[in-house]
Amino acid sequence: MRILTVLLTVFAAATFAQGKPNVLLIMADDLRDFGGAFTKEVVKTPNLDRLRSRGTTFERAYVQYPVCNPSRSSLLTGLRAEQTGIVGNDKPLRQKLPDIVTLPQLCKEAGWQSHAFGKIYHLGGGNDVEARQRWVDAGRSWHTAQDFDATKVGRRMLAGRDLTNGALKWCVWGAADGTDDDQPDGQIAAATVAKIQELGDKPWFIGCGFMKPHDPFIAPKKYFDLYPIDTLKPWRDPSNTTPVRKDSVGFGEYGKAFGKFTPQEWLELFRAYCAATSYMDAQLGRVLDALDKQGLWDKTIVIFVGDHGYHTGERQWWNKNTLFERSCRAPLIIAAPGMKGGQTTRSLTEFVDLYPTVADFCSLKLPHATAGSSLRPTLTNPSASIKDAAFTLVTRGPKLYGQSVRTARWRFTLWSDGQTELYDHDQDPEELHNVADQQAPVIQDLTARLKTLPKLTP
Repeated sequence: MRILTVLLTVFAAATFAQGKPNVLLIMADDLRDFGGAFTKEVVKTPNLDRLRSRGTTFERAYVQYPVCNPSRSSLLTGLRAEQTGIVGNDKPLRQKLPDIVTLPQLCKEAGWQSHAFGKIYHLGGGNDVEARQRWVDAGRSWHTAQDFDATKVGRRMLAGRDLTNGALKWCVWGAADGTDDDQPDGQIAAATVAKIQELGDKPWFIGCGFMKPHDPFIAPKKYFDLYPIDTLKPWRDPSNTTPVRKDSVGFGEYGKAFGKFTPQEWLELFRAYCAATSYMDAQLGRVLDALDKQGLWDKTIVIFVGDHGYHTGERQWWNKNTLFERSCRAPLIIAAPGMKGGQTTRSLTEFVDLYPTVADFCSLKLPHATAGSSLRPTLTNPSASIKDAAFTLVTRGPKLYGQSVRTARWRFTLWSDGQTELYDHDQDPEELHNVADQQAPVIQDLTARLKTLPKLTP
């Protein structure tokens, strides 16, 4: 048995040395990074902790657009949202960039098996199968792509509530009947595990796209039971928080609805979000178990990301699509063969860095110039830095947009109509106080950095 184990280890190392490691891209939907009320002491994520022990946790990782489709399109092409022109959930990637070589496509065309389960690209198209296939990019990025729905049992709620009386159809929570596999994320985990077992020694790129904790905030009841409601304390903004323009946060019908929430309703939402996060984490554990069982850690690059951050009450907002830290910063963990586990880095990172990172580890030539850089130096040495700024964009209709730059100390946001916001993270990590009128030299420097960004593609 010992000789067999040694031979398997040697074979795995040889496969990796030949430049064809497996790539497992695991994405969670609407999962925020830790901070504020949503801390590791509150939310239970033992499998994320388990993955951290094997990899490097990036504490300052930033998305290029804090909405599902734009963020995912940016990550999968290595281009900024200003370059892709995708700034909403209304257009599939191929409609804007028909010939772009995506990250899974890069591996697929170089000989990797490429398969997707759940939400890697934004899933549009409703119930139209052909339309949905255009969104998931089956045939181009993937050999196969599959999405999932809750079962009849899983659609039965044992408890739940519509928090806006139908004004926001997504703003509901539910403690569901059934098992983990009666919900899509359980099915996604099972399909991912089955494909890993099926592919054996063939090099593969698998996208495992979990749907939670995205709304509607539904999970099997046992995950709600992890969070007795009287033990939770959702975020409350201090009374001296600097007001900001409605285009920054609190805009539209969402803002109107959130402004009516009672403390009890905020509490119920927070509990449901924690429950959905723990449910997703349990499915992650099933996938990690498969890597353990198949002995694949030594030849698999594992990347775990949330597609953007999320407010859970900060500035009375329950969503993404802002240029605040809670929306722009997202979880990122990378475990790669030959790299030390249990590391944490505070080096600035952008999601456009993931495309060149995978290409680097897989010894693949970049098919186009990317906006990011390989993270290999930071994985080798967590104190190493590949950049000193991270950038995020949002748009507000056809004319107004905001661009934000995050440095080690500052977050500066410049709106296209000239209004500014500046937050000092050394003194104010929750971005409660806008000090733009006190730091003219800083604003001048960071404005110049924003001017280096590509112009927004119409």
